[in-house]
Amino acid sequence: MKLIAKTFAGLEELLAKELNSIGAENVEIGNRMVSFQGNKEILYKANFCLRTAVKILMPIREFKAKDADEVYEETKKIHWEDYMDEDSTFLVDAVVFSDEFRHSRFAAYRVKDAIADYFRERSGKRPNVGISNPDIRVNLHISDHDVTISLDSSGESLHHRGYRTGTVAAPLNEVLAAGIIMLTGWDGDSDFIDPMCGSGTILIEAALIAKNIYPGVFRKEFAFEHWKDFDPDLFDEIYNDDSQERDFNFHIYGYDINHHAVSIANENVKSAGVSDIVTIQQGDVRDLEPQQMPSIMVTNPPYGERITTDDILGLYADFGTVLKHSFAGGDAWVLSLHEECFAKIGFRPSTRYILYNGALECELRKYQMFEGKLSERRQEGLDIKTKEERIRNAKFKGHKQVRDNNASSARDGERQLTDEELLIQPNAKFKRELERNSRNSRFNTDDDSHYFKSKPFKKYGEKIHKFRDYSDDEPRKQYGHKDSKGGKDYKSKSFKGHGSGSKDRRFNDGHKSEKNFGKFDKSSSDRRSKGGKRFAFDSDGNPILND
Repeated sequence: MKLIAKTFAGLEELLAKELNSIGAENVEIGNRMVSFQGNKEILYKANFCLRTAVKILMPIREFKAKDADEVYEETKKIHWEDYMDEDSTFLVDAVVFSDEFRHSRFAAYRVKDAIADYFRERSGKRPNVGISNPDIRVNLHISDHDVTISLDSSGESLHHRGYRTGTVAAPLNEVLAAGIIMLTGWDGDSDFIDPMCGSGTILIEAALIAKNIYPGVFRKEFAFEHWKDFDPDLFDEIYNDDSQERDFNFHIYGYDINHHAVSIANENVKSAGVSDIVTIQQGDVRDLEPQQMPSIMVTNPPYGERITTDDILGLYADFGTVLKHSFAGGDAWVLSLHEECFAKIGFRPSTRYILYNGALECELRKYQMFEGKLSERRQEGLDIKTKEERIRNAKFKGHKQVRDNNASSARDGERQLTDEELLIQPNAKFKRELERNSRNSRFNTDDDSHYFKSKPFKKYGEKIHKFRDYSDDEPRKQYGHKDSKGGKDYKSKSFKGHGSGSKDRRFNDGHKSEKNFGKFDKSSSDRRSKGGKRFAFDSDGNPILND
Protein backbone atom coordinates (compact mmCIF):
# COMPACT_ATOMS: atom_id res chain seq x y z
CA MET A 1 0.00 0.00 0.00
CA LYS A 2 1.04 3.58 -0.61
CA LEU A 3 0.79 5.52 2.65
CA ILE A 4 1.37 9.10 3.83
CA ALA A 5 2.49 10.23 7.29
CA LYS A 6 1.67 13.85 8.13
CA THR A 7 3.83 15.87 10.54
CA PHE A 8 4.88 19.42 11.45
CA ALA A 9 7.32 21.53 9.44
CA GLY A 10 10.88 20.84 10.51
CA LEU A 11 10.24 17.26 11.69
CA GLU A 12 10.14 15.54 8.30
CA GLU A 13 13.64 14.04 8.49
CA LEU A 14 12.98 12.65 11.96
CA LEU A 15 9.76 11.07 10.77
CA ALA A 16 11.55 9.48 7.81
CA LYS A 17 14.10 7.89 10.16
CA GLU A 18 11.30 6.53 12.33
CA LEU A 19 9.57 5.02 9.31
CA ASN A 20 12.77 3.30 8.22
CA SER A 21 13.16 1.85 11.72
CA ILE A 22 9.76 0.09 11.56
CA GLY A 23 10.43 -1.42 8.13
CA ALA A 24 8.69 1.03 5.78
CA GLU A 25 9.85 1.02 2.15
CA ASN A 26 10.35 3.73 -0.49
CA VAL A 27 10.40 6.47 2.14
CA GLU A 28 10.35 9.94 0.54
CA ILE A 29 10.38 13.26 2.39
CA GLY A 30 7.91 15.98 1.37
CA ASN A 31 6.56 19.18 2.85
CA ARG A 32 5.05 18.43 6.27
CA MET A 33 4.67 14.83 5.19
CA VAL A 34 6.58 11.65 4.35
CA SER A 35 5.30 9.13 1.82
CA PHE A 36 6.13 5.43 2.14
CA GLN A 37 4.96 1.96 1.26
CA GLY A 38 4.08 -0.95 3.49
CA ASN A 39 1.61 -3.70 4.27
CA LYS A 40 -1.10 -3.82 6.92
CA GLU A 41 1.45 -4.46 9.67
CA ILE A 42 3.42 -1.33 8.73
CA LEU A 43 0.18 0.66 8.74
CA TYR A 44 -0.60 -0.47 12.28
CA LYS A 45 2.97 0.12 13.46
CA ALA A 46 3.06 3.61 11.94
CA ASN A 47 0.07 4.61 14.07
CA PHE A 48 1.26 2.82 17.18
CA CYS A 49 5.03 3.49 17.20
CA LEU A 50 5.76 6.83 15.52
CA ARG A 51 6.42 9.79 17.84
CA THR A 52 6.58 12.57 15.23
CA ALA A 53 3.55 11.64 13.08
CA VAL A 54 0.22 13.47 13.31
CA LYS A 55 -1.82 11.39 10.83
CA ILE A 56 -1.36 8.22 8.77
CA LEU A 57 -3.33 8.39 5.52
CA MET A 58 -3.97 5.70 2.90
CA PRO A 59 -4.64 7.27 -0.55
CA ILE A 60 -7.34 5.40 -2.51
CA ARG A 61 -7.70 7.68 -5.54
CA GLU A 62 -5.70 10.51 -7.15
CA PHE A 63 -6.95 12.64 -10.05
CA LYS A 64 -7.11 16.17 -11.47
CA ALA A 65 -10.19 18.36 -11.26
CA LYS A 66 -11.08 21.92 -12.21
CA ASP A 67 -14.15 22.33 -10.02
CA ALA A 68 -16.22 20.66 -7.31
CA ASP A 69 -18.45 18.91 -9.85
CA GLU A 70 -15.47 17.02 -11.25
CA VAL A 71 -14.47 16.07 -7.71
CA TYR A 72 -17.99 14.70 -7.21
CA GLU A 73 -17.87 12.57 -10.36
CA GLU A 74 -14.40 11.16 -9.66
CA THR A 75 -15.33 10.34 -6.06
CA LYS A 76 -18.28 8.23 -7.23
CA LYS A 77 -15.86 6.07 -9.26
CA ILE A 78 -14.32 4.67 -6.05
CA HIS A 79 -15.57 1.25 -4.95
CA TRP A 80 -16.75 2.43 -1.57
CA GLU A 81 -18.21 -0.97 -0.63
CA ASP A 82 -14.61 -2.16 -0.14
CA TYR A 83 -14.24 0.22 2.80
CA MET A 84 -17.71 0.74 4.30
CA ASP A 85 -21.38 -0.11 3.94
CA GLU A 86 -24.79 1.55 4.26
CA ASP A 87 -24.80 1.20 8.03
CA SER A 88 -21.42 2.88 8.50
CA THR A 89 -21.00 6.47 9.65
CA PHE A 90 -18.41 8.64 7.95
CA LEU A 91 -16.85 12.10 8.08
CA VAL A 92 -14.97 14.08 5.41
CA ASP A 93 -12.04 16.35 6.32
CA ALA A 94 -10.72 18.70 3.62
CA VAL A 95 -7.38 20.47 3.16
CA VAL A 96 -7.38 22.82 0.16
CA PHE A 97 -4.54 24.87 -1.38
CA SER A 98 -6.04 26.10 -4.65
CA ASP A 99 -7.35 29.28 -6.25
CA GLU A 100 -10.02 27.26 -8.07
CA PHE A 101 -11.39 25.70 -4.87
CA ARG A 102 -11.86 28.67 -2.59
CA HIS A 103 -14.20 26.96 -0.13
CA SER A 104 -12.83 23.80 1.43
CA ARG A 105 -16.14 23.03 3.11
CA PHE A 106 -18.00 23.06 -0.20
CA ALA A 107 -15.49 20.60 -1.69
CA ALA A 108 -15.94 18.37 1.37
CA TYR A 109 -19.75 18.57 0.94
CA ARG A 110 -19.43 17.37 -2.66
CA VAL A 111 -17.35 14.38 -1.57
CA LYS A 112 -19.94 13.59 1.12
CA ASP A 113 -22.73 13.80 -1.47
CA ALA A 114 -20.81 11.53 -3.85
CA ILE A 115 -20.37 8.82 -1.18
CA ALA A 116 -24.03 9.05 -0.11
CA ASP A 117 -25.29 8.94 -3.71
CA TYR A 118 -22.99 6.00 -4.50
CA PHE A 119 -24.77 3.78 -1.96
CA ARG A 120 -28.25 5.20 -2.57
CA GLU A 121 -28.06 4.43 -6.28
CA ARG A 122 -27.12 0.80 -5.53
CA SER A 123 -29.19 -0.10 -2.51
CA GLY A 124 -31.61 2.76 -1.97
CA LYS A 125 -30.04 3.46 1.44
CA ARG A 126 -27.35 5.96 2.29
CA PRO A 127 -24.81 5.99 5.16
CA ASN A 128 -25.02 8.72 7.75
CA VAL A 129 -22.50 11.38 8.60
CA GLY A 130 -20.95 10.93 12.03
CA ILE A 131 -19.65 14.09 13.66
CA SER A 132 -18.16 12.35 16.70
CA ASN A 133 -16.35 9.02 16.48
CA PRO A 134 -17.33 8.08 12.89
CA ASP A 135 -16.59 4.60 11.55
CA ILE A 136 -14.75 5.91 8.47
CA ARG A 137 -12.80 9.13 8.14
CA VAL A 138 -12.21 10.38 4.59
CA ASN A 139 -9.46 12.90 3.90
CA LEU A 140 -9.69 15.22 0.88
CA HIS A 141 -6.50 17.02 -0.18
CA ILE A 142 -6.51 19.53 -3.06
CA SER A 143 -3.37 21.30 -4.33
CA ASP A 144 -4.17 23.47 -7.36
CA HIS A 145 -5.88 20.90 -9.63
CA ASP A 146 -4.38 17.78 -8.00
CA VAL A 147 -6.88 15.93 -5.84
CA THR A 148 -6.15 13.04 -3.47
CA ILE A 149 -8.82 11.13 -1.57
CA SER A 150 -7.50 9.06 1.33
CA LEU A 151 -8.73 7.07 4.28
CA ASP A 152 -7.58 8.41 7.64
CA SER A 153 -6.26 5.41 9.58
CA SER A 154 -5.50 7.40 12.75
CA GLY A 155 -8.77 9.11 13.60
CA GLU A 156 -8.03 11.60 16.34
CA SER A 157 -4.65 13.29 15.81
CA LEU A 158 -1.77 11.13 17.02
CA HIS A 159 -0.51 13.92 19.26
CA HIS A 160 -3.39 13.01 21.58
CA ARG A 161 -1.39 10.27 23.27
CA GLY A 162 -3.97 9.55 25.95
CA TYR A 163 -1.93 10.10 29.13
CA ARG A 164 -3.04 13.69 29.84
CA THR A 165 -5.34 14.16 32.82
CA GLY A 166 -5.07 17.96 32.81
CA THR A 167 -3.34 20.87 31.09
CA VAL A 168 -2.17 24.40 31.75
CA ALA A 169 -2.51 27.43 29.49
CA ALA A 170 -0.89 26.91 26.06
CA PRO A 171 0.39 23.35 26.55
CA LEU A 172 3.10 22.12 24.21
CA ASN A 173 1.97 19.68 21.54
CA GLU A 174 3.17 16.13 22.31
CA VAL A 175 4.45 15.50 18.76
CA LEU A 176 6.41 18.76 18.83
CA ALA A 177 7.82 17.93 22.28
CA ALA A 178 8.98 14.50 21.09
CA GLY A 179 10.46 16.04 17.95
CA ILE A 180 12.43 18.60 19.97
CA ILE A 181 13.93 15.88 22.16
CA MET A 182 14.84 13.79 19.12
CA LEU A 183 16.49 16.82 17.47
CA THR A 184 18.76 17.18 20.50
CA GLY A 185 20.09 13.67 19.91
CA TRP A 186 19.39 12.68 23.52
CA ASP A 187 18.64 8.98 23.85
CA GLY A 188 18.55 8.40 27.60
CA ASP A 189 22.31 8.67 28.09
CA SER A 190 22.28 11.37 30.81
CA ASP A 191 20.06 13.20 33.29
CA PHE A 192 17.31 15.32 31.73
CA ILE A 193 16.06 18.66 33.12
CA ASP A 194 13.18 21.02 32.31
CA PRO A 195 13.23 23.96 34.76
CA MET A 196 9.96 25.46 33.36
CA CYS A 197 7.99 22.27 32.72
CA GLY A 198 4.37 23.46 32.77
CA SER A 199 2.12 20.38 32.54
CA GLY A 200 5.17 18.13 32.03
CA THR A 201 4.81 17.26 28.33
CA ILE A 202 8.55 17.49 27.55
CA LEU A 203 9.39 15.41 30.63
CA ILE A 204 6.91 12.65 29.82
CA GLU A 205 7.96 12.44 26.17
CA ALA A 206 11.59 12.27 27.33
CA ALA A 207 10.71 9.40 29.68
CA LEU A 208 8.95 7.49 26.88
CA ILE A 209 12.01 7.95 24.64
CA ALA A 210 14.41 6.96 27.43
CA LYS A 211 12.53 3.69 28.09
CA ASN A 212 11.53 3.26 24.42
CA ILE A 213 7.83 2.99 25.25
CA TYR A 214 5.72 3.52 22.14
CA PRO A 215 3.22 6.42 22.42
CA GLY A 216 0.32 4.37 21.03
CA VAL A 217 0.13 2.25 24.17
CA PHE A 218 -2.02 4.96 25.83
CA ARG A 219 -4.55 5.33 22.99
CA LYS A 220 -8.03 3.91 23.41
CA GLU A 221 -8.52 3.25 19.70
CA PHE A 222 -7.40 4.07 16.17
CA ALA A 223 -9.62 4.67 13.15
CA PHE A 224 -8.36 1.58 11.33
CA GLU A 225 -9.98 -0.57 14.03
CA HIS A 226 -13.35 0.22 12.35
CA TRP A 227 -12.22 -0.78 8.86
CA LYS A 228 -13.82 -3.81 7.22
CA ASP A 229 -10.44 -5.57 6.82
CA PHE A 230 -9.20 -4.89 10.37
CA ASP A 231 -7.04 -7.72 11.73
CA PRO A 232 -7.40 -7.71 15.55
CA ASP A 233 -4.92 -10.55 16.07
CA LEU A 234 -2.17 -8.72 14.17
CA PHE A 235 -2.82 -5.50 16.09
CA ASP A 236 -2.85 -7.31 19.47
CA GLU A 237 0.55 -8.79 18.62
CA ILE A 238 1.94 -5.31 17.93
CA TYR A 239 0.26 -3.80 20.99
CA ASN A 240 1.55 -6.43 23.43
CA ASP A 241 5.11 -6.56 22.10
CA ASP A 242 7.33 -4.87 24.70
CA SER A 243 10.61 -6.45 23.56
CA GLN A 244 11.98 -3.06 22.48
CA GLU A 245 11.58 -1.43 25.90
CA ARG A 246 14.76 -0.81 27.93
CA ASP A 247 16.02 0.34 31.32
CA PHE A 248 16.91 3.96 32.06
CA ASN A 249 19.81 4.44 34.48
CA PHE A 250 19.58 8.21 34.92
CA HIS A 251 16.79 10.50 36.10
CA ILE A 252 14.48 13.18 34.71
CA TYR A 253 13.84 16.35 36.74
CA GLY A 254 11.18 19.02 36.28
CA TYR A 255 10.46 22.32 38.04
CA ASP A 256 7.86 25.03 37.74
CA ILE A 257 7.10 28.10 39.81
CA ASN A 258 3.32 27.51 39.54
CA HIS A 259 2.03 25.13 42.20
CA HIS A 260 -1.07 24.25 40.14
CA ALA A 261 1.07 23.38 37.11
CA VAL A 262 3.27 21.11 39.23
CA SER A 263 0.19 19.29 40.54
CA ILE A 264 -1.12 18.71 37.00
CA ALA A 265 2.30 17.62 35.75
CA ASN A 266 2.63 15.02 38.51
CA GLU A 267 -0.82 13.62 37.68
CA ASN A 268 0.16 13.34 34.01
CA VAL A 269 3.41 11.59 34.95
CA LYS A 270 1.48 9.03 37.03
CA SER A 271 -1.01 8.52 34.19
CA ALA A 272 1.89 7.80 31.80
CA GLY A 273 3.39 5.29 34.25
CA VAL A 274 6.83 6.92 34.39
CA SER A 275 6.81 8.33 37.94
CA ASP A 276 9.72 6.03 38.83
CA ILE A 277 12.12 8.02 36.62
CA VAL A 278 10.51 11.48 36.66
CA THR A 279 10.52 13.87 39.63
CA ILE A 280 8.69 17.21 39.45
CA GLN A 281 8.90 19.84 42.18
CA GLN A 282 7.80 23.42 42.65
CA GLY A 283 10.69 25.82 42.18
CA ASP A 284 11.78 29.05 40.52
CA VAL A 285 14.24 28.67 37.66
CA ARG A 286 16.26 31.50 39.24
CA ASP A 287 16.93 29.26 42.24
CA LEU A 288 18.16 26.26 40.25
CA GLU A 289 21.09 24.63 42.03
CA PRO A 290 24.27 23.59 40.16
CA GLN A 291 23.53 20.38 38.29
CA GLN A 292 25.49 17.18 38.16
CA MET A 293 27.04 16.46 34.77
CA PRO A 294 26.47 14.96 32.29
CA SER A 295 23.02 16.52 31.92
CA ILE A 296 20.88 18.01 29.20
CA MET A 297 18.29 20.77 29.58
CA VAL A 298 15.29 21.16 27.26
CA THR A 299 12.70 23.81 28.04
CA ASN A 300 9.95 25.95 26.55
CA PRO A 301 9.91 29.23 28.52
CA PRO A 302 6.85 31.49 28.39
CA TYR A 303 6.67 34.11 25.66
CA GLY A 304 4.05 36.53 24.37
CA GLU A 305 2.65 35.98 20.89
CA ARG A 306 3.09 39.57 19.69
CA ILE A 307 4.77 41.50 22.48
CA THR A 308 7.27 40.78 25.21
CA THR A 309 6.86 42.29 28.67
CA ASP A 310 9.62 43.42 30.97
CA ASP A 311 8.84 40.47 33.26
CA ILE A 312 9.38 37.97 30.42
CA LEU A 313 12.58 39.66 29.28
CA GLY A 314 13.81 39.69 32.87
CA LEU A 315 13.05 35.97 33.13
CA TYR A 316 15.22 35.23 30.09
CA ALA A 317 18.04 37.37 31.44
CA ASP A 318 17.93 35.54 34.79
CA PHE A 319 17.75 32.23 32.93
CA GLY A 320 20.98 33.10 31.10
CA THR A 321 22.66 33.76 34.45
CA VAL A 322 21.47 30.39 35.76
CA LEU A 323 22.90 28.63 32.71
CA LYS A 324 26.25 30.27 33.27
CA HIS A 325 26.57 29.50 36.96
CA SER A 326 24.52 26.32 37.47
CA PHE A 327 24.75 24.45 34.18
CA ALA A 328 28.38 24.68 33.10
CA GLY A 329 29.37 21.63 31.10
CA GLY A 330 25.84 20.82 29.86
CA ASP A 331 23.79 21.48 26.74
CA ALA A 332 20.67 23.66 27.02
CA TRP A 333 17.97 23.62 24.31
CA VAL A 334 15.45 26.47 24.35
CA LEU A 335 12.27 26.83 22.26
CA SER A 336 11.05 30.42 22.04
CA LEU A 337 9.61 32.98 19.68
CA HIS A 338 11.11 36.45 19.90
CA GLU A 339 14.68 37.45 19.07
CA GLU A 340 14.73 39.89 21.97
CA CYS A 341 14.01 36.99 24.35
CA PHE A 342 16.92 34.97 22.99
CA ALA A 343 19.14 38.05 23.15
CA LYS A 344 18.52 38.36 26.89
CA ILE A 345 19.96 34.90 27.49
CA GLY A 346 23.32 36.41 26.61
CA PHE A 347 24.94 33.49 24.77
CA ARG A 348 25.46 32.66 21.14
CA PRO A 349 23.72 29.42 20.11
CA SER A 350 25.73 26.64 18.52
CA THR A 351 22.83 25.45 16.35
CA ARG A 352 19.26 26.47 15.53
CA TYR A 353 16.09 24.96 14.06
CA ILE A 354 12.88 26.55 12.81
CA LEU A 355 9.82 24.84 14.29
CA TYR A 356 6.15 25.70 14.45
CA ASN A 357 4.28 25.78 17.75
CA GLY A 358 0.79 25.92 16.31
CA ALA A 359 0.81 28.83 13.88
CA LEU A 360 3.81 30.50 15.54
CA GLU A 361 7.19 30.21 13.80
CA CYS A 362 9.55 29.56 16.70
CA GLU A 363 13.23 28.71 16.99
CA LEU A 364 14.89 25.89 18.86
CA ARG A 365 18.38 26.97 19.91
CA LYS A 366 21.18 24.98 21.48
CA TYR A 367 23.53 26.58 24.01
CA GLN A 368 26.71 24.71 24.89
CA MET A 369 27.71 25.75 28.38
CA PHE A 370 31.40 25.36 29.32
CA GLU A 371 33.73 26.61 31.98
CA GLY A 372 36.04 29.51 31.17
CA LYS A 373 35.90 32.03 28.34
CA LEU A 374 35.19 31.33 24.68
CA SER A 375 38.25 33.30 23.59
CA GLU A 376 40.46 31.09 25.75
CA ARG A 377 39.03 27.93 24.21
CA ARG A 378 39.57 29.28 20.72
CA GLN A 379 43.10 30.33 21.58
CA GLU A 380 43.74 26.73 22.61
CA GLY A 381 42.31 25.54 19.29
CA LEU A 382 39.13 24.11 20.84
CA ASP A 383 35.92 24.53 18.88
CA ILE A 384 32.60 24.07 20.66
CA LYS A 385 30.76 23.40 17.39
CA THR A 386 30.81 20.11 15.56
CA LYS A 387 31.02 19.87 11.78
CA GLU A 388 27.36 18.85 11.64
CA GLU A 389 26.34 21.89 13.67
CA ARG A 390 28.26 24.21 11.38
CA ILE A 391 26.55 22.71 8.35
CA ARG A 392 23.19 22.98 10.10
CA ASN A 393 23.77 26.66 10.96
CA ALA A 394 24.73 27.49 7.39
CA LYS A 395 21.60 25.82 6.06
CA PHE A 396 19.50 27.53 8.72
CA LYS A 397 20.76 30.97 7.72
CA GLY A 398 20.14 30.19 4.07
CA HIS A 399 16.55 29.09 4.53
CA LYS A 400 15.88 31.91 6.98
CA GLN A 401 17.07 34.45 4.40
CA VAL A 402 14.90 32.88 1.70
CA ARG A 403 11.86 33.00 3.99
CA ASP A 404 12.50 36.68 4.76
CA ASN A 405 12.88 37.46 1.07
CA ASN A 406 9.65 35.59 0.38
CA ALA A 407 7.79 37.67 2.96
CA SER A 408 9.22 40.85 1.42
CA SER A 409 8.01 39.75 -2.02
CA ALA A 410 4.53 39.24 -0.61
CA ARG A 411 4.50 42.78 0.79
CA ASP A 412 5.57 44.13 -2.61
CA GLY A 413 2.82 42.23 -4.40
CA GLU A 414 5.24 39.85 -6.11
CA ARG A 415 4.92 36.09 -6.45
CA GLN A 416 5.71 34.10 -3.32
CA LEU A 417 7.60 30.83 -3.32
CA THR A 418 5.55 27.75 -2.51
CA ASP A 419 6.29 25.68 0.59
CA GLU A 420 7.98 23.08 -1.60
CA GLU A 421 10.19 25.73 -3.20
CA LEU A 422 11.10 27.16 0.20
CA LEU A 423 12.43 23.79 1.31
CA ILE A 424 14.93 23.52 -1.56
CA GLN A 425 15.97 27.16 -2.05
CA PRO A 426 19.56 27.82 -0.90
CA ASN A 427 20.82 31.18 0.20
CA ALA A 428 22.61 32.90 -2.68
CA LYS A 429 25.59 33.51 -0.40
CA PHE A 430 26.15 29.80 0.17
CA LYS A 431 25.45 29.03 -3.48
CA ARG A 432 28.29 31.37 -4.50
CA GLU A 433 30.48 29.86 -1.81
CA LEU A 434 29.80 26.40 -3.18
CA GLU A 435 30.89 27.55 -6.64
CA ARG A 436 34.10 29.00 -5.22
CA ASN A 437 34.83 25.88 -3.21
CA SER A 438 34.57 23.71 -6.30
CA ARG A 439 37.42 25.72 -7.85
CA ASN A 440 39.58 26.14 -4.78
CA SER A 441 41.49 23.21 -3.30
CA ARG A 442 41.80 24.93 0.07
CA PHE A 443 38.21 24.02 0.85
CA ASN A 444 36.90 20.54 1.46
CA THR A 445 33.91 19.99 -0.83
CA ASP A 446 33.03 16.48 0.33
CA ASP A 447 29.42 15.93 1.38
CA ASP A 448 27.82 19.08 2.80
CA SER A 449 31.04 20.80 3.87
CA HIS A 450 30.62 23.50 1.20
CA TYR A 451 28.19 25.21 3.58
CA PHE A 452 31.05 26.55 5.67
CA LYS A 453 34.72 27.43 5.36
CA SER A 454 36.91 25.06 7.30
CA LYS A 455 39.41 27.55 8.64
CA PRO A 456 41.14 27.73 12.04
CA PHE A 457 40.27 30.34 14.63
CA LYS A 458 42.63 33.28 14.70
CA LYS A 459 44.84 33.69 17.73
CA TYR A 460 43.99 36.34 20.26
CA GLY A 461 45.13 39.74 18.96
CA GLU A 462 46.04 38.43 15.50
CA LYS A 463 44.79 40.33 12.48
CA ILE A 464 43.77 38.30 9.46
CA HIS A 465 43.26 40.17 6.20
CA LYS A 466 40.87 38.81 3.62
CA PHE A 467 42.91 39.94 0.61
CA ARG A 468 46.69 39.83 0.47
CA ASP A 469 49.09 40.81 -2.27
CA TYR A 470 51.97 38.32 -2.07
CA SER A 471 54.34 40.76 -3.84
CA ASP A 472 54.09 43.35 -1.06
CA ASP A 473 54.77 43.25 2.65
CA GLU A 474 51.63 45.19 3.47
CA PRO A 475 48.20 43.65 3.00
CA ARG A 476 45.83 45.11 0.46
CA LYS A 477 42.77 46.97 1.64
CA GLN A 478 39.52 45.08 1.60
CA TYR A 479 37.02 46.43 -0.90
CA GLY A 480 34.66 48.75 0.96
CA HIS A 481 37.32 49.76 3.52
CA LYS A 482 37.52 53.45 4.31
CA ASP A 483 40.75 53.67 2.33
CA SER A 484 39.23 51.70 -0.52
CA LYS A 485 36.51 52.65 -2.99
CA GLY A 486 33.70 54.51 -1.25
CA GLY A 487 35.84 55.62 1.73
CA LYS A 488 36.59 59.20 2.62
CA ASP A 489 40.34 58.79 1.90
CA TYR A 490 39.87 56.97 -1.37
CA LYS A 491 41.57 58.39 -4.44
CA SER A 492 40.83 56.49 -7.61
CA LYS A 493 43.81 55.66 -9.82
CA SER A 494 42.29 52.78 -11.76
CA PHE A 495 39.50 55.02 -13.08
CA LYS A 496 41.69 57.95 -14.07
CA GLY A 497 40.09 60.09 -16.71
CA HIS A 498 36.55 59.26 -15.76
CA GLY A 499 34.21 61.55 -13.89
CA SER A 500 33.55 60.57 -10.30
CA GLY A 501 29.83 60.59 -10.99
CA SER A 502 29.96 58.27 -13.97
CA LYS A 503 27.69 55.28 -13.48
CA ASP A 504 29.36 53.24 -16.22
CA ARG A 505 32.94 53.54 -15.10
CA ARG A 506 32.98 50.18 -13.34
CA PHE A 507 32.28 48.52 -16.70
CA ASN A 508 35.06 50.38 -18.52
CA ASP A 509 38.17 48.36 -19.35
CA GLY A 510 40.50 51.27 -18.69
CA HIS A 511 41.41 50.05 -15.24
CA LYS A 512 42.63 46.77 -16.77
CA SER A 513 45.27 48.42 -18.91
CA GLU A 514 48.86 47.18 -18.80
CA LYS A 515 50.04 49.93 -16.47
CA ASN A 516 47.44 48.91 -13.91
CA PHE A 517 48.44 45.26 -13.64
CA GLY A 518 48.88 44.44 -9.97
CA LYS A 519 46.07 46.79 -8.92
CA PHE A 520 43.26 45.25 -6.94
CA ASP A 521 40.53 44.09 -9.32
CA LYS A 522 37.27 44.54 -7.47
CA SER A 523 35.41 42.35 -9.93
CA SER A 524 37.51 39.37 -8.85
CA SER A 525 37.42 39.65 -5.09
CA ASP A 526 38.04 35.94 -4.57
CA ARG A 527 41.15 35.86 -6.78
CA ARG A 528 44.55 37.53 -6.73
CA SER A 529 46.36 39.18 -9.63
CA LYS A 530 49.94 40.15 -10.34
CA GLY A 531 51.35 41.32 -13.65
CA GLY A 532 48.44 39.88 -15.55
CA LYS A 533 49.12 36.42 -14.07
CA ARG A 534 46.66 34.45 -11.96
CA PHE A 535 47.58 32.45 -8.91
CA ALA A 536 46.32 29.01 -8.04
CA PHE A 537 46.68 27.73 -4.49
CA ASP A 538 47.87 24.49 -3.01
CA SER A 539 46.21 22.69 -0.07
CA ASP A 540 48.09 24.88 2.43
CA GLY A 541 46.94 28.12 0.81
CA ASN A 542 50.33 28.95 -0.78
CA PRO A 543 50.22 30.64 -4.19
CA ILE A 544 51.29 28.76 -7.32
CA LEU A 545 52.01 30.93 -10.34
CA ASN A 546 50.29 29.64 -13.47
CA ASP A 547 50.91 30.68 -17.06
